[in-house]
Amino acid sequence: MLNSENLPQQNLIRTKTLIIGGGPAGYTAAIYAARASMKPVQALGIQPGGQLMITTDVENYPGFSQVIQGPFLMDEMRKQAEHVGTQMIEDTIMSVDFKTYPFQATTEDGYVVVADTVIIATGAKARWLGLESETKFRGFGVSACATCDGFFFRGKRVAVVGGGNSAVEEAIYLTNHAEHVTLIHRRDRLRAEQIAQDRLFAHPKISVIWNADVHEVCGSENPTTLTHLMLKDTVTGEMNRLDVDGLFVAIGHDPASSLFKGKLSLDSEGYIVTKPNSTQTSVPGVFAAGDVQDKVFRQAVTAAGQGCMAALEAERFLSHQ
Repeated sequence: MLNSENLPQQNLIRTKTLIIGGGPAGYTAAIYAARASMKPVQALGIQPGGQLMITTDVENYPGFSQVIQGPFLMDEMRKQAEHVGTQMIEDTIMSVDFKTYPFQATTEDGYVVVADTVIIATGAKARWLGLESETKFRGFGVSACATCDGFFFRGKRVAVVGGGNSAVEEAIYLTNHAEHVTLIHRRDRLRAEQIAQDRLFAHPKISVIWNADVHEVCGSENPTTLTHLMLKDTVTGEMNRLDVDGLFVAIGHDPASSLFKGKLSLDSEGYIVTKPNSTQTSVPGVFAAGDVQDKVFRQAVTAAGQGCMAALEAERFLSHQ
């Protein structure tokens, strides 16, 4: 970490609150912090807006009677945060020092941010299958969030890939909308808890294809529409076609928390641990909001709510200093 005392003043940024990340949690934290006269600085990172920047139709965010686009929602949140006084820096935080106070963070461009509180809102990324065809249909039939996009597949046939609790839960949830759900798993048994498996196997709208990998996602263009999957048997190598209208990838998420390893308490999956009913991390004055600490809900609206909580808790922390 650079020593801020010896750093040229033009390379030094001081703030009451540093917000790391620029998704629903980060922007909401910025709005609340700015309105509380905390003069926040927000480091947007390499993907301002987070996962919603690659989300097409958003129909479940409160306040919009019509379907909106993910990038539009993030752009509006950013404008609102800037309007109320947030200083945005399009730079990436490369290192942090939580052992000294005030806290310090170094950016990729060589700036040092000295902050009295820090709100981490770096989010998480869904794991994808890594197929070129999967990328082509992402947002046009391929999704990583059933609760976000399941509504768009009412009365249609969909597939879910995965074998853990998330995959089973997504498959069961999708039966509320889809005509039929096929769970595809590359092994001959699931990793999910037994009670979840029992519910899955007992559901009349769910079938399971064992020992299969999604080899290719197929469909038509103009408009881009997913029509079927090509599955490869992991035992025999045989190729089979599965006609579906949608594919939900449920093979896990990776929280963007590597920067904080060894500096904050993380759980076994890398999510930042916060106190119950709080965004407070293991270091007083450092808070975490959104998907970097929430592996249960992972919704834009819950991330925004946690961003609000983090800003209010940061304000309370400063008032006691």
